[in-house]
Amino acid sequence: MTRSTSLDIKHYTNDKDSAVQEQVRKSMLTLGKQQPDRVLAMCQDYLLKHPKVKRPRIPLQYVNTLPQIGHMELIKRIIALASDEMTRSKEVIPDWQQAASNILVAVGNKHINDIMEEILNKFQPGVLPHFFVVQTLANLSESNVYGMVPFLNAILGTMLPMLSMAKQDNMKWVFSSALCHFSDSILEYLANLDKAPDPTVRKDTFSSEIYAAFEILFNNWLQSRESKLRLTVAEAVGSMCHLMASDKLEEQIPKLIPAVLSLYKKNNEHYIISKSLCQVLDASVNMGSRVLETQLDSLFLALHQQVSAPTDYNNPPTVKNHNEVLRCFSLLANSFPDRLVMFVLQKLENSNERSRMGSLAVLRHLINSSSEESKTHTHTHTHRLNNTTLSWLNAMAHHGYLELEGGELLVRFIVQHCALHDTNQRGERQSDPEEVTNEALRAMCDSTLHLLTTTVGRLADVLWPKLLYYLTPSQFSNATTPLCKSLVVLGNKKKSNQEPSFNINFTQEGWRSIFTDEVTCHFLYQCIGVTLQQCFNKEVVKKQLQEVLLTARHSDAVEREGVAIGIGLCANSHLEGTLAKLDEFGKSDAFKKSPSIFNLLKERNDVEVEKVKSTLILCYGQVALNAPPEKILNRIDQDILRCISKHFNTKNMVSFHNLGALLGRLSPRCSDPQPAVRTAAINSIYTLLYIQLRYEGFSLDYKDEAVDSLLPLRDRLENPDHSVLYKTCSDLTKVMSKRLPQQQMTTLVFMLFEGLADSQTNCCRASSVILNTLLKSRGGGLQELVRVAVGQTVLILASQHLQTVFNTLVNQPLPYDSWTSEMWMALGADPIVANQIIEMVMEKLVIMAPYVDKKEYVMRGGTTKVATNQPLAMTCGLKELLLNGQTQEPAVALFPQLFSCLTVRIGASVGVSAPKDHNNKYIASIHVAGWGSCTHNFCKCLILGVGVIVWSDLLLFWEPNTHVTGVTLLARAMAKHAGPRLPAIVECLCPSLNNIYECQRITVTAFFSELLNHHVVTELMLIDVLMNNMMERISDPNCTVRMLAVRGLGNIAQGSPEKVQQTHIHGSAHSFILVSELFKDQIHNVLVSLLLHLVDPNPHVVKACKFAMRVCAPVVGSEQITTMFQNHLHDDKSLHYGEFINDLTKYLIQDFPGMLNFYHISVIQFFKSNWPEVRAGAAMFIGMTATPTYI
Repeated sequence: MTRSTSLDIKHYTNDKDSAVQEQVRKSMLTLGKQQPDRVLAMCQDYLLKHPKVKRPRIPLQYVNTLPQIGHMELIKRIIALASDEMTRSKEVIPDWQQAASNILVAVGNKHINDIMEEILNKFQPGVLPHFFVVQTLANLSESNVYGMVPFLNAILGTMLPMLSMAKQDNMKWVFSSALCHFSDSILEYLANLDKAPDPTVRKDTFSSEIYAAFEILFNNWLQSRESKLRLTVAEAVGSMCHLMASDKLEEQIPKLIPAVLSLYKKNNEHYIISKSLCQVLDASVNMGSRVLETQLDSLFLALHQQVSAPTDYNNPPTVKNHNEVLRCFSLLANSFPDRLVMFVLQKLENSNERSRMGSLAVLRHLINSSSEESKTHTHTHTHRLNNTTLSWLNAMAHHGYLELEGGELLVRFIVQHCALHDTNQRGERQSDPEEVTNEALRAMCDSTLHLLTTTVGRLADVLWPKLLYYLTPSQFSNATTPLCKSLVVLGNKKKSNQEPSFNINFTQEGWRSIFTDEVTCHFLYQCIGVTLQQCFNKEVVKKQLQEVLLTARHSDAVEREGVAIGIGLCANSHLEGTLAKLDEFGKSDAFKKSPSIFNLLKERNDVEVEKVKSTLILCYGQVALNAPPEKILNRIDQDILRCISKHFNTKNMVSFHNLGALLGRLSPRCSDPQPAVRTAAINSIYTLLYIQLRYEGFSLDYKDEAVDSLLPLRDRLENPDHSVLYKTCSDLTKVMSKRLPQQQMTTLVFMLFEGLADSQTNCCRASSVILNTLLKSRGGGLQELVRVAVGQTVLILASQHLQTVFNTLVNQPLPYDSWTSEMWMALGADPIVANQIIEMVMEKLVIMAPYVDKKEYVMRGGTTKVATNQPLAMTCGLKELLLNGQTQEPAVALFPQLFSCLTVRIGASVGVSAPKDHNNKYIASIHVAGWGSCTHNFCKCLILGVGVIVWSDLLLFWEPNTHVTGVTLLARAMAKHAGPRLPAIVECLCPSLNNIYECQRITVTAFFSELLNHHVVTELMLIDVLMNNMMERISDPNCTVRMLAVRGLGNIAQGSPEKVQQTHIHGSAHSFILVSELFKDQIHNVLVSLLLHLVDPNPHVVKACKFAMRVCAPVVGSEQITTMFQNHLHDDKSLHYGEFINDLTKYLIQDFPGMLNFYHISVIQFFKSNWPEVRAGAAMFIGMTATPTYI
């Protein structure tokens, strides 16, 4: 056997025929199952004898599939061979090395000690291991948890120094993957200590090593440009959180959660991110984090955006992501139910349908999960979740949501838990003192029901008489006591207030008087229906149904509805008998005008017969609603619809309410690529139009010429030619437009708009053809719909082709007409699209030139600034976009970047003329800076919620002479009302200080200068950043920038007096000395600039320099210099610059000899100044400080 098998392997190695290779593989598997030891030995021999031959895939790959190995010596040889094959090449060879790794993992499931002895020899401290060595360790920890965890502490200790050695992305990836597997294995080990070989292992055994690794992954690797690496690091970080010490995790949460949330924007695949976030939240909630609450706003917004995204059930990752997001909401609900319910309820008020659907998904998940779990479990966690759900319901009740449609279901949830059975038998003790028992949960529900009854007055009409419905069903028998208590309270209130709904008096007035009350009538018929549900005597049920139908007052609409409710409830247990009785009743004399056995004294007229028909139709509807789904589905066509059709020719019937929606779905399918689909679509349309005719009162045998004209169109649909199909769709639309009621047009049009995004190209085009034909034939009645329709169309197109839509709108002529403005505004209806547009606009405004310099006249000199078209168009479009209230969410998320971008945009627009367009005489009327200021102010007020700057102040932004004043007012308002947002805003604005456009540098410098006038920048630790920027701007070529920079340094005295004053400072002397020394160094860094600009040609700069030097004088560090500054640098006094510098340099040489070299280096750069006065001052300073007399 050994020789033949060797020949097979050699043949396999050399043969290029895949069929031969497959046959060899099967042969080896068959032999291996019979004699595993010999086959394995043969594989080993072959590989050892042919080390240079190209590796065949069978030997190593299929060794892994052999089930048994008999001898330890052979096992050790295979381990050594697989290890050698895995690491022979330093390069990564995925297929071959992965197969070798798989062997080690398979053997490691039974012989972990032998495997680890081999692997750890290749996992030495200080040496970066082979990729597959780390991968093997990771896979071993997953496949053999109990065998690997005892090794992990030592492995982590060796691995930590290796992390900083990993430079390639593939090594970072494999280390991250390994740490994720290690963490999961440790957690599984700790969760099953009863099965573990060493039950003394604790979480803190690994905490320090895990935290050290966490810091490297989080601080360095999570920001990688490689998407695959980022996701793996995020997954590892999530798993590692459970093993970190509580204080360390608490410290990291404020940085960790924002970092994970930011990954949603950087990656298309969101499942891993949501999974990681869920693990972070789970760990945070389990250890009772206090700082987690500070992250709730950003968490709620990000998670809600994810849960509101469409879920593609054909794409498993999107389904998994949706489920992970719902898990995140569940975790947050356990700790912050009030905050979460307020957030979700606010989102429910949003007009965006997708947002509302997301909110409802969260509510449904939390309520349904607790209800479903409580059916099969009585564990503490389930009841704790139910407790949280009750808190939600309580909050929803106080906000009026239980009064809306569907509130009865939430009341039912409370009553259902009021009826829980006891957890323990009478006299039996509770085994776990911390367990939330049925008794405890039932008591809470009793209290909740009583609280809602007594404190939420608006709920009286929801609870009364609905609570009466729960008194008769057997499943609610345990809830009788709390139900009766609440009913007594409600009844007494209604009685004292003399409310008509209280009139439920069975003994004094009798049945007929009770029927005058709508609520009571429904209740009594419902009682009859529920009673018949519990009756098992079919004859009694049949007799009672007949009595109800014959004695009912069909002319009374309230009683007709009550009869239908009772019969529908009866059908839940007696479907066959109920349908038979209704069919019998439909054939009775009650539907004839001649004298009947039911009313011998009166002949029924047409109106009475119509009312009886209405009762019968209502009964069938309630039967379909209440009957068991598995029984009713096959009875709808053969019984219910057939019987209804006999009596459907009633007067004043409404139109088929969902006809438009169905036609909108079906008509585009008439051009589907599949012929069978096209035929089925037109047949369905034919049937629907005849159903509409029946609604309109036409008889069953009525034939309509227009509808029948659809039948010949079926033959044309067999032709696959596109032009024929589209022409047929057009003809089909003409028929539909004749028979479609006007009130259904809107629904049809919007359904066709959705068809424009159909996955089938033919159906997209058919939707367009049908829309075109429909608007031509019935467009006269759609004036109000057109604008909404256009906006909806643009939004749908933008969701698929955003760049094309964006470019098209930007290229529209300025100023935008009302149609273009509404299209921009329509794009704001989808927060995701709005977010993408805002980011796109900000990105383009940064890189595009805001204006160009053009000569005014050929014969004259001088230029004028003219705005470039696209940046101006984008600014105008952004203004319209932000007018849509749905943009608040993306605007809040991007506020620092958006605010900064628009601030700089205003600076680049001041004094800029609108572009001239000879084809559009109105474009010159655009005020370029005005558009930017309006957009900017709208955005700011949207975020702050207050009108910080009034219109008169806003005008200051626009004009060159008052622009700095306007920016100052803006900075003042932001410092007062938006302090927490300033750090991010400052970070976004800093790059613009080096912009080539002077106007933008002026704007940002003015903004920073005013911020230094407010103490909030000290609290936010922005003082040093702003001060350093002002010092750099002192040497700016623009005099206004220099003046503003010096003003900002002077403003420090007002905004941060502790920086420049030594008096009234409380605290240790050491702390003051440190602050004083730091500030003194900064003053000396800029002293030369201030001195030389005392002769600046601009008087405003000179004045600002004097002021700054007087303010900073106390901390210069020299009494003589302080005295000079305060005596000579007055705004209203002239300065003899030469004498002043001569005296000052003496004191500088005397008091600061170590600073002379620094002064000289600083002065050199001013020899290249544009102003001769400054260059002369620099030469004078160098000469005087270099004079030997004073050295």
